[in-house]
Amino acid sequence: MKTSIYILLLVFAISLQAQELIPISKSEVLIKVSENNTSIKISIEEFNQARADYRQTNTVFLPNITASHTAIATTNPLMAFGSKLNQGILTQNDFNPSLLNNPSQVENYATKLEFQQPLINLDGIYQRKAAKSKMEAMSLKAERTQDYLVFEVDKAYMQLQLAYKAVDVLETALEAANANKKLADDSFKQGYLQRADVLNVEVRVTEVQNQLQMAKSNVQNASNYLSFLMNDETYVIYTPTDELNIATFTTEDKSVPENRSDIKAMALASNAYEAMNTADKMAFLPRLNAFGSYELYDDQIFQGDASGYLFGAQLSWDLFQGSKRFGKAQKSKAEFEQSKLEYQNYVSQSNLELNTAKRAITDAENSLQLTALALQQSEESLRIRTNRFKEGLEKTSDLLLAEAQYAQKQLEYYQTIFEYNYAQAYLAFLTKE
Repeated sequence: MKTSIYILLLVFAISLQAQELIPISKSEVLIKVSENNTSIKISIEEFNQARADYRQTNTVFLPNITASHTAIATTNPLMAFGSKLNQGILTQNDFNPSLLNNPSQVENYATKLEFQQPLINLDGIYQRKAAKSKMEAMSLKAERTQDYLVFEVDKAYMQLQLAYKAVDVLETALEAANANKKLADDSFKQGYLQRADVLNVEVRVTEVQNQLQMAKSNVQNASNYLSFLMNDETYVIYTPTDELNIATFTTEDKSVPENRSDIKAMALASNAYEAMNTADKMAFLPRLNAFGSYELYDDQIFQGDASGYLFGAQLSWDLFQGSKRFGKAQKSKAEFEQSKLEYQNYVSQSNLELNTAKRAITDAENSLQLTALALQQSEESLRIRTNRFKEGLEKTSDLLLAEAQYAQKQLEYYQTIFEYNYAQAYLAFLTKE
């Protein structure tokens, strides 16, 4: 069993060494995340889609212009007479009833340039307003995504720091456990210890080895998550160049700002629903559009010996479309009311998270003081028991307990630093304007 564990640790150490160790600072991670992170790129593309939707609403003000060229050949009496009339080639002979009723084939080539210009389109104006609010909301969403990833980098980098601290603590604990094992073996050979005491020491060594292996796996997991955030598929093992230190952050008078990007985005989304509801109501009003065309006719392709133009204005009013428009207006009204409730709920939830984060900082600060004190006490206890064990005045079980307790208190202390810094980073994220 012991041999198998040593082999596993050896294989793990070799595989870890085979991977490239890259030192990296948090500022370098932030730069790479801002440049390469997939979530940021997705949010930018969502904004680009919303901006394209907004630009499509330019049709409310800009004309619609089309050009076409049509070629026909006909013996239809009406079409043949009309084509000659458009071409300006009618003669007296064309009014012969026999020719009118049975014309020969006539070819007609028409080049037409048409335009339609909206003049009054109130529902389209409010649809444009809704599209603009959506575009601005997506811009703020992209901004909030970047803020969140800054927070996520803080957490991931601290996890990497914590993982390395755990490895350092457990490597030191393993050295101490191996030293105690050697001492226990010597004492057993001299008849000072029983075999059961030696086995207890060996069990302690095995436990620390298992914990160390898990800690090294956590280093790989934290490194891989940083690679994911940076969109780096090499998945190397990173070593932090910044130390895991206690951060300082002012928590007094901190509140959820109304102009936080995600809250502003929620408000703009509600504005968009309101504008869409107004647009559905305006659809009951008439629309006024101008139109016109310029036409060229000939019996030869791409020629235009005869021309003419047409322009005018149209006032149209859809008086009744079944109950479709009524239902659509009711639906958009309900969506607007829902968006207002979702905004209120989101702000309320953000305030709840803020209060929870403040309490988490207070709890972590108190825990930090207690774990620091416990660490000092466990260290002193281990020192005393180690000296007494060397003199044969301490039980093996008591030494092992003190050793395990000291390692545990070290891990708890660094874990508390992580939780304290994490709570402060989360509070900064919640209160960022």
